[in-house]
Amino acid sequence: MSTESGDLSAVPAAALEALDRIRRMADSDFRPLFRSTRTRGGPVEPVYTGSKADPRDPQPLRAGLGRIAREHGWSTSLEVGTVLGRWPELVGPDVAAHCTVEKFEPPVLVVRASSTTWATQLRIMTTLLLDRFERELGSRVVEELTVLGPTQRSWKRG
Repeated sequence: MSTESGDLSAVPAAALEALDRIRRMADSDFRPLFRSTRTRGGPVEPVYTGSKADPRDPQPLRAGLGRIAREHGWSTSLEVGTVLGRWPELVGPDVAAHCTVEKFEPPVLVVRASSTTWATQLRIMTTLLLDRFERELGSRVVEELTVLGPTQRSWKRG
C-alpha cells in the first residue's frame, strides 16, 4: 500500500479517520494529561507521576458518589433514605415491629411507638440507639431521638 503518489483510495477509512482526528487535536488546544517541564531552550518533556497517588488514579465508587452527593446537596436526602430503608436492621426486628419513623429532619429523628409500654422502653434505650446509629450511619446523622406515644382518640366531642 503505497501512498507516495498521493493516491489515498487504497488506505482504509479507519486509518484516514484516525489521521484526521490527530490533525484536529493538533489544531485545537489539546493539553496532555501528564505534567511537563521545559528544559532550557529545549523541547517539552513529559514528567510521569510514577507510583504515588495522582488525581487521575481510579477512585473507589463510594468516594466518587459521596463527592457527587455533597456537590449537589443530596447528602440530607441520602441520610433520610438510609435511615428509613435500614430501619429494621438498625433497631432490630422486634423494635421495628412496634415503632415507626414519624419524621426525620437530620439530625432529629422522631419515632412513634405502638403502645405506651413500647414508648417507655424506647426512651430507656435512647442512648443505646443513638450509639448504634452513630456506628452504623456515621456521626451527626442522628443526634437527637424523640419518642412519641401512640395516637389516641380525641374525646372532645361525644
